[in-house]
Amino acid sequence: MDKDFILASQSPQRRMLLQQIGYNPQFVEPADIDETPKKNEKPSQYVKRMAREKALHVAGKHKGKVVLASDTVIVCGTNIIQKAKSDAEQIKIMKKLSGRAHKVLTAVCVVNREGKISLRLNVTRIKMKRLTEDEIINYVATKEWVGCAGYKIEGVLGSFVVQITGSYSGVVGLPLYEARCLLNGAGVL
Repeated sequence: MDKDFILASQSPQRRMLLQQIGYNPQFVEPADIDETPKKNEKPSQYVKRMAREKALHVAGKHKGKVVLASDTVIVCGTNIIQKAKSDAEQIKIMKKLSGRAHKVLTAVCVVNREGKISLRLNVTRIKMKRLTEDEIINYVATKEWVGCAGYKIEGVLGSFVVQITGSYSGVVGLPLYEARCLLNGAGVL
């Protein structure tokens, strides 16, 4: 049964995660916004701004509706890992993540029926095994990373994760605990 909210995302993973907990959005409308990071913007500031701007963009078209939006980035050191545009770029990303710990930041934003904004940030730490050259090449050949910033943990890459501290669903793209709390707070039960 559909719940009375709009999901401001084109991510099939986010929709699937919400359905997993019985929160099927009434409808889905991706937010078409500029996602360029601002100069000197910290990753946590960036991901929160993106979730907020996506939610507000869609809420502006649907007055009186609850809107949920989310944004996820992978951070290695202090740098956001951008989406690779080629196999060569993805190989570089995999080499950077190999044998290291990194963070996945996911911001969730809900705009309620009155236009009030509620936002939460989820931070998950991932430790990845040291990857061999063959593992990197074989992973890149799967193409499961296409369209993602870094990788999809729910695919082959999951077998390279040594440790995860935080929210698995947050790494997939929507921390379910935070999403459920925010939706419930907006009256979506």
